[in-house]
Formats: sequence, C-alpha cells, structure tokens
Amino acid sequence: MTNIPISVCIIAKNEEKHIAECLKRLCPYPMELVVADTGSTDATKKLARQYADKVLDMTWTDSFSDARNFCAAQASNNWILAIDCDEYVTQADMDALNASVSSYPKYRGSLRIHNLVVMKDAQLTYATDDVPRHYDRRYYHFENPIHEQLVPKNPYKKLAETPCFQLPIEVVHYGYALSPAEMRQKQERNLILLYHQLATQGETPYICFQIAQSELVLEKYEKAILYYEKGLAYNPSCSLTYVQYMIEGLAKAYVCAGYRQKALALMEHYEPECDENAKYAYYYANVLMDNQEPLKALMKYVKATVLPDAKTLGDELTNCYRHIVELYHRFGEEELCTFFQGKYEECLRQRAQVVGDAYG
Repeated sequence: MTNIPISVCIIAKNEEKHIAECLKRLCPYPMELVVADTGSTDATKKLARQYADKVLDMTWTDSFSDARNFCAAQASNNWILAIDCDEYVTQADMDALNASVSSYPKYRGSLRIHNLVVMKDAQLTYATDDVPRHYDRRYYHFENPIHEQLVPKNPYKKLAETPCFQLPIEVVHYGYALSPAEMRQKQERNLILLYHQLATQGETPYICFQIAQSELVLEKYEKAILYYEKGLAYNPSCSLTYVQYMIEGLAKAYVCAGYRQKALALMEHYEPECDENAKYAYYYANVLMDNQEPLKALMKYVKATVLPDAKTLGDELTNCYRHIVELYHRFGEEELCTFFQGKYEECLRQRAQVVGDAYG
C-alpha cells in the first residue's frame, strides 16, 4: 500500500527536556516532522533541527490553537498528526494507519495517550485517553486558546456529527507526571487562561468543563460542581467524549463534597445514554460503592471489563479488577475470585510495561 503523506506537527517552547526524544521516536516512520517554536530561550530549536524536516518560528499569541494551526499551515501535507513535545510514541502501525485514512478520509483520528500520573504515595500510574489528533487540514482546525479542540472548519457542521477512527498509534505523555506542587501550579496557570477565555468569549459547555476539571484537581469541589452543572445545563451530546468526562467528574466532585446521593442520581440519569462506555460503567460502580451497594457495583465493574472500549480505562482497569476480586471474596465466590485475580495481575504487568516504556 502506498504511504499516505502525513506531517507530524509539534509546537514547542523551552522543551529541551523532551523535544529530542519525542522526535527521535518519530524518525523511524515515513512522516514529515514540523516543529513550530513559540519563543524558546533554551536549546529546543537546536535539538529540533537535528531531527525535524522544518523548524519554524512563531510569535506566541496566548493561544495553543493558533500555534497548532500555524504549524499545520506550514506542513507540506494536508494530513496532519498533532503531537506534543512531552508525548513519546511507543508503537505505531503505518500500514494500518494508511488503511484507516483511506477508509475514513474525512474523519478525525483519535490518538491513544497513556498519561503518566504521580500518585500521592509517589508511585507512577497512568490514565488512558483517546484524543482526536489526526486530521485533514482542509476540513478541520483547532479552536480554544487552551485545551484546544479539533473541530470542523465548516461552522454548520456539528462536532457530534464528525466521528473518529482509532489510530493504530500509542504514546506515553509525561505532562502530568508532576509533583503535587507542580500540578497545583499547572492547574492554577490553566485557570487564569480559562477564566480569561470565559470573560472574553462567553460561556460554553466545553469551557465550563475545563474550568471544572482544574478546580476538581485543586480540590475546590464546590466550584467544580458549579461549573460541571453549568456545562451540563446546555444538554450537550453524550456522544462527545468530554461530555462523558464531565458527567464522571461531577459524580466524583459530588462524592468528594459529601453529596453521595446526588452522585448516584446523576449516574442513574445518564445511564441510558452512557452505560455502554467502559469509563462510565467504572465510575458508576465507584459511586455505587460509595452508596453502600456492593452487589450492584460488582455488576458494573464486571461490565466495564468486557465492554469494547475497556482498554481506555488505562490503569483504572487494574483498580476495576482489584475491586472485583475483593467483592467476590466478600461474597464467598473463591473460584471467581481466583479467575479475576489473574486478570488483576495481568494489569499489574501492563502497568509495569507502560511505565517501563516511559523510562526504559
């Protein structure tokens, strides 16, 4: 099969810690590498020139979308794969990618990202997200100054009507592998930009969602609840991934703020639309546990493990199997307990592999 011409577009500023390794991981694949530097004062550009086909300068405009769109505009190809400097490719199947692009020429492609996260005990875990990052620049571009979204250029085409295919590419993301103090600083910086965007561009469900996410990380639960509820009040389509995350985030905020019954009512309300999603089933099970309903929780945990998108749970699949083992043991089902113990141990090995790929 003929390779479809693809340009990998990366925006950078003072990324000497990551840029060389990021590009080095991409070099084996037949794709153009384009880096747009937005004002680095370290060795970022020097390192990028060792690997990239193009290294460009761009004046920073306080908008990640502007930077991504500038970089894509300078690429030689219409097909764009957007990667961040702190994301390292761990596997990619170019034959499968070419086949997918040929089959879905006007779709967006979702990149599977394993986000490394430092737990409170300083151990590494990871959360997995499928994020739209691959597109034809003639039909799509990025919007929003921060937490940019890949959206149709046609203003009459709704985002919910533009499906995604799964890219046969996986990356490990280091941007959240931060100490608690570093994470707090990151979220506080994000909130400055988000509240400015809210004041200048007006309220949208997506901005409300992103504000709530940052407030949740900062453990400001009442503020998080306020903005999650504002976002959901617009009744955005549950087919959008961020809307499902908004529901799950609100449930978590309710529980953390002591509103367990509200969390349960929320999950029950959205169950008809979201229950075939593995993350939703998992968070629903957690809410059931918080409401002292272990048998119902067990059923949801088991369901989460067999849904087609179970791999998007990332290391939460490990926690899912751990809960299943504990609950079957509580109910005296030792044979099932042993079976799922094996699944739990498989997940522990997967965690070790993801972390090993990151630091190996």
